Amino acid sequence: MFRMTVQDVFAIKGRGTVATGRVEYGQLSVGDQVRINDGPPVQVDAIEAFRKKLDTAATGDNIGILFRKLTKGDVAAGDVLTSGGVYLA
Repeated sequence: MFRMTVQDVFAIKGRGTVATGRVEYGQLSVGDQVRINDGPPVQVDAIEAFRKKLDTAATGDNIGILFRKLTKGDVAAGDVLTSGGVYLA
């Protein structure tokens, strides 16, 4: 299970869209799929923290998640990214 609320979104020309935030719980790895507000799954293409590429992020990490197939309009601040099951508030 993974959950992160998006704090900011920006586009990197030639790379894709990055959603930033703090991992609220769980673990995320490059290649995993996440859902934005319980929408269709989207693949995680890269994870970075403080300009360093990571293979995995865990609870408490402040990260940026790169999505090559999304545009800046596909994800917004306040959106919730989840994976690995259903989150019940």
